[in-house]
Amino acid sequence: MPIAAKTKPKTQRRAAPPVRLIVGSFVLVILTGALLLTLPLSSSAGAFTHPLDALFTATSSTCVTGLSVVDTTRHWSVFGQAVILVLIQIGGLGLSTFAIGFSLLIHKRLGIRELVLAKEASGGDMQEIVPLLKLMLGFTFLCEALGAGLLMLRFVPEYGVRGIWPSVFVSISAYCNAGFDILGFVPGNVSLTAFAGDPLVSLTISLLIAIGGLGFVVVHDIYRCKISPTFRRKNRERLNFHTQVCLRGTLLLLGAGTLVFFISEYANTMKDLNLFEKLIASLFQSVNTRTAGFASVDIGATRDFSKAMSVGLMFIGGCPGSTAGGVKVSTVAVLITTLVCTIRGQEEAILLRHRFPTGVVFKAMTVVALGMGVTLIDAGIISALNPAVPFIDVLYEAASAFGTAGLSASLTPRLDTISRLILCVTMFIGRVGPLSFGLSILMRQKKRDSSILPEGRMLIG
Repeated sequence: MPIAAKTKPKTQRRAAPPVRLIVGSFVLVILTGALLLTLPLSSSAGAFTHPLDALFTATSSTCVTGLSVVDTTRHWSVFGQAVILVLIQIGGLGLSTFAIGFSLLIHKRLGIRELVLAKEASGGDMQEIVPLLKLMLGFTFLCEALGAGLLMLRFVPEYGVRGIWPSVFVSISAYCNAGFDILGFVPGNVSLTAFAGDPLVSLTISLLIAIGGLGFVVVHDIYRCKISPTFRRKNRERLNFHTQVCLRGTLLLLGAGTLVFFISEYANTMKDLNLFEKLIASLFQSVNTRTAGFASVDIGATRDFSKAMSVGLMFIGGCPGSTAGGVKVSTVAVLITTLVCTIRGQEEAILLRHRFPTGVVFKAMTVVALGMGVTLIDAGIISALNPAVPFIDVLYEAASAFGTAGLSASLTPRLDTISRLILCVTMFIGRVGPLSFGLSILMRQKKRDSSILPEGRMLIG
C-alpha cells in the first residue's frame, strides 16, 4: 500500500495532457516574473512595486499583450525592463518551445512525450516538429537582430548610445507581438505617436509584427516550398492549404483595416499628417490592432467606428502557432466558409477546393463562442464596476486583453483592482487559447463507449 501511494502521483504526472503542461508553464513564468518585478531592483525608484501592479505587468508581458498600469520607461529600472523583455520572449515562443528547442541544439534526442508537447506548443506536424523547432528559434533571433539593427539606424543617430537598448527592446517586443516600448523619454511621445510618419520605424515594426503573427508553421512551409528550393536550384513546391488560408486571410484583414483607418481617421487623429504619412499610419494601426498594441495615433481620440472595427480585428488576432493572440485567422476562415456554403445549400464547407472536416468546424465554432463569451462577460463586469466609462471603451479594453493586442483607450491605469484582475485572467485565456484553457481544466481520461446513440432530429432557424 505505501508503494502504491507513492507511485500514483508520478503516474498522474506522466498522464497529464500536454495542453495542461503548456498552460501550467505560462502560470509558472507569470508568477516568477511577478515576484522579480516586485523587488526594489526592478524599480527605477529603488522601492518595492505593489504586487498587483507587478502581477499585471508580468501577465501582460508573458501573454505578449502590452497593456500596462505603470509607465514602462519611468517606473521600471533597466533590470525591470530586462525582466519584462525576457517574459515577452518566453511568452512569445512558449516555455516548452524554449526548453525543447535548446535540447535539440545540444543534440539531445526527444522522446514521444516531448514530441507531443512540442506539437501542442507549435501547432506543427509531428513528423516535421524537429526542423520546425530549430527554425522557430533561429528565425526568431535572426528577425529580432535585423529589426534591432534597422531601428538603431534611426534611434542611435537621434539619441546616441541611449538608443541601443530601446532598439533591442522594441524589436523583440514587436516580433513577439507584445506592444511594450521604452520610448517614453522622447518628448511628446505616447507609445509610437512621435514616429507616426517615420517610414523606417513604422514599416520595420509593422514587418516584425506581421512576420511574428503569421505563425511558425506558415514560415516553415514558405521556407521549405519557396526559399530553400530557390537556393538549391530545385523546382518550388505549392504551399500547403493552411499556409494559403493564413496568407490570404492576413492580407485581406491588413488591407481592410488600412482602408477603414484611413477613411475614418483621415480628418481626425491623422489630420496633422500628410497623405504619405497617413497611409503609413493607417497601415501601422491595421497591423498593430490585430495583435501587437503599439499606437501611432491617440487611441482614446479615435472615432467609435474605428474602435468598433478594432474590436473585431483584435478578436480575430493572428495565425495559429504564432506569437499573436485572438481566435486566429484560420478559425474565422472556417466559420465564414461554413456560413457561405450553408447559405448556398451545400452540405459541406469547401474552400480552395478543400473540404473542412466536421470536427474542424465544431472546433472553430467552440473557439469563437468561448472567445465571445469571455470578452463580453468581462466587458459587462468591468462596465458594471465602472459605470461612468463608455461601454465601447470597456469593450475595446476587454477585446484588447483577449486578443493580446495591448491597445488601450487610456482606461487600464484607471481601473479598480477587480477589473485589473479580470483583465489578467482575460489576457491569460487569450494567450493560451480559450479551448486549450478549458481543456487544461476539464480534460479527463477518455472512456470507451460502444453504445450507438439515436440520431437527434430538430428544426434549426
